[in-house]
Amino acid sequence: MDQLLKRSEGSKENQWNLQDLYASQSDWDQAYAEVQKKISTAAGFQGKLNTVQSVKDCFALEDDISNHVERLYVYAHMHHDEDTTNPTYQALTQKAKKLSVDANEALSFVTPEILSLPDDQLDAFISDPVLSDYKFTLQEMKREKAHVLTKTEEALLAQVGNLSQAPQTIFGMINNADMKFPRIKDENGKEVELTHGSYIQFLENPNREVRSRAFKAVYETYAKQKNTIAATLSANVNKNIFYSTVRKYPSVLEMSLYGDNIPKEVYSNLIDTIHESLPLLHRYMKLRKNLLGVDELHMYDLFAPLVDEYKMDITYKEAKETIKEGLKPLGDDYLAALQEGYDTGWIDVYENEGKRTGAYSWGAYGTHPYVLLNHKDNLNSMFTLAHEMGHALHSYYSDNALKYRDAQYTIFLAEVASTTNEALLMDYLLKKSTDPKEKMYLLTYYADQFRTTVFRQTMFAEFEKLIHEHAEKGESLTPQALSDIYYDLNLKYHGPDMAVDKDIGMEWARIPHFYNSFYVYKYATGFSAATSFSKQILEEGQPAVDRYLGFLKSGGSDYSINILSKAGVDMSSPQPIREAMSVFGELITQMEQLTK
Repeated sequence: MDQLLKRSEGSKENQWNLQDLYASQSDWDQAYAEVQKKISTAAGFQGKLNTVQSVKDCFALEDDISNHVERLYVYAHMHHDEDTTNPTYQALTQKAKKLSVDANEALSFVTPEILSLPDDQLDAFISDPVLSDYKFTLQEMKREKAHVLTKTEEALLAQVGNLSQAPQTIFGMINNADMKFPRIKDENGKEVELTHGSYIQFLENPNREVRSRAFKAVYETYAKQKNTIAATLSANVNKNIFYSTVRKYPSVLEMSLYGDNIPKEVYSNLIDTIHESLPLLHRYMKLRKNLLGVDELHMYDLFAPLVDEYKMDITYKEAKETIKEGLKPLGDDYLAALQEGYDTGWIDVYENEGKRTGAYSWGAYGTHPYVLLNHKDNLNSMFTLAHEMGHALHSYYSDNALKYRDAQYTIFLAEVASTTNEALLMDYLLKKSTDPKEKMYLLTYYADQFRTTVFRQTMFAEFEKLIHEHAEKGESLTPQALSDIYYDLNLKYHGPDMAVDKDIGMEWARIPHFYNSFYVYKYATGFSAATSFSKQILEEGQPAVDRYLGFLKSGGSDYSINILSKAGVDMSSPQPIREAMSVFGELITQMEQLTK
């Protein structure tokens, strides 16, 4: 392996330009001192938020502080990510974190004080033109009011906050610190270590014996801890029920969806529409069985490579050009913004010594977004660049169109723009591919994204719904009950061509997302919305592009579901998921034709 370069040895043109946030360290220090001063003035509003003008001035101060804290934090953190061993930026990040905590504490009186006002006064604020910039914020506050308790009760709940983290913390300790997997034999008969990190690599191993050994070893290890982990997951569910009862929600599911104002139908629609589309997944399982040439398809065959690794060497320069070609359907305006991102110091491209792993898009309102990559010359890295630039351009459009408060989009919307870019790029690559091997490689890559992001995450979402319903009825979540529910879901989802191994019944015990309840469905809805957008853009052209750019410019200025609906994707109906499923169906048809 090539020796990694030190940060200072890398080429500046492949590194982001953080001077666009602060020209120098002394500018950062000066801004820090100014924000500290502003934070100290917040207390002057306490007890006075009962007039239109005082609310307006207080919100303006809140925005000013939040925006500057965010900018200070992003600058420190991104410098730290360039080289995590650098002590200067470790200290700076801590300093920025403390400032963020101070700001939150200083402004924590704002919401409770406004909520303590009588409803008619709140309504008058909402309709007052002086507060028009804050209308959505005030409407949101009023909507939350039904679930906010008295000052004493809220203080008590805040103290319970630490306790409520316990199930997740305990699971993290069992899973990451205490869980030890046995060593297993690799394809050469050599004893190798099995870890969380290497497990997926073992499941991708072309050697079936190795896959089976890793699979059994992992679930036998979890089975030894089943009582403890079931008790931990059950405690998490009971914690959720406690909060939903105290805050007067009809159910935990409705409490979880309330923040983003997502109707319950969106959740049940996703599950119902995926159920009606399960024959497609069953068809894909049958195809997988045929391609692997096995008599029985097992759960440990799900990640096995279907085609020989097709070597696609794609330099960073080629990746940028290919993405630009793939995103042509989005029009000149979008391509110009993409090019600006390429050319003006948005992107940190290559790995260097001490650099944070992975990839992300981030930034602060008032400057352009940034993208961190660890680019390798392969297909995966090209899709990562397309994905992260989707996030970046979503922020770019929102920030340019809206004021600070309205520009921040929700997690529910966050994955839509990034995945739309991937879908358009994939469509372009499939259309121009002439090599059957390359085409098959691309098709399996895409089909597996549908399997893991839409079907698997929906199965997780259904499992969460079922276990909460059981507990809400007063039934206990024993290890056996959890395993039975989980096993039956796997049977249903994978269909007749899958020999569903008993061991998979223990998989619930290793999914950390179950401690962040009713979250995973957003992966499936985001992917479906993106696939629906890309389908409309490719089939309708300009009208769909205009709607899509309107979506990018909407930030968080309305409820997520309304923003998508205005752009032509109504997530409260089955339509977008059905559109995504029709794309999945076309992929399977193409794969079946190539294997004839």
